[in-house]
Amino acid sequence: MTLTTTAVASARPEPAAPAPGPGIGRRTRDPRARARSVLGWIGLHAVAIAMALGFIGPIVFVLLTAVMSDQQALTKDLWPHEWRWDNFGAVFEKAPMLGYFGQSLFYSLTATVGMLLSSVPIAYGLAKLKWKGRTWAFYLVIVAMMLPPQVIAVPMYVMWAKLGLTGTLWPLILPNFFGDAFSIFLLRQFLVAIPTSYLDSARIDGASEFGVLWRVVIPMARPGIAAAALFMFLRTWNDYFGPLLYTGENRANWTLSLGLAAFRSTHQVQWNLTMAATILVMVPVIVLFFFAQKSFIEGIKLSGVKG
Repeated sequence: MTLTTTAVASARPEPAAPAPGPGIGRRTRDPRARARSVLGWIGLHAVAIAMALGFIGPIVFVLLTAVMSDQQALTKDLWPHEWRWDNFGAVFEKAPMLGYFGQSLFYSLTATVGMLLSSVPIAYGLAKLKWKGRTWAFYLVIVAMMLPPQVIAVPMYVMWAKLGLTGTLWPLILPNFFGDAFSIFLLRQFLVAIPTSYLDSARIDGASEFGVLWRVVIPMARPGIAAAALFMFLRTWNDYFGPLLYTGENRANWTLSLGLAAFRSTHQVQWNLTMAATILVMVPVIVLFFFAQKSFIEGIKLSGVKG
């Protein structure tokens, strides 16, 4: 009986060793490697925080100055003693900001629509159609993109003056209906990444080139088109040289950039009102970017087709 019990006990499997706890592996890790990892994490986030403060700091300073009183805005104080939110209303009373806003919106939207109507087909022809001279045409687009606008400012002004369009925003809007070099370049680089097999399938099904562009290319190129449209909108919204050149003598067609410059000259001592006007000019662009940032970032990455 004793031998049987001993044999059974010896035949039983030995219990498994307990698994090491979560702290055991950490204790055996090299302390120097852990210290380097922690320092790297701190350094990475410290740089990111410093860069964020560098971007946000000026905006916060402008906003705080905008809600100060006239006297405090001329001092070294950074925090308002009295929050004057009525400064934003005073800006509209002292300058026709709504009129400037309407002109800027008309200029930016019309120029963006004209760019899309002209640049998308041109980029499609450079990226997906085979024709003689396509490479040289693309080189001309690059040359036009590198050409400073100030070089052709004088002859362009003379041409528009002879057409009787100076004093309006049309000399700045109409050229976009004939293509924009930077937008064509950006869209062409995006369309190149679209597989040609999708286009060939549509052609086999009987679609024309316009049908291929409208039904296949444009839906697949929405991120790139959104990025090009946002670039054009921001560039025209912040444009100062063009409106100054063509509408300087006609105050009724001034944009926000010209109106803000004139407001600063008139109220150069009232920095709180100047900063309030600056905030009003910045708000539409910031709101637009937050709503369109996903498409904008995807278009900049030029990642091609997904799924």
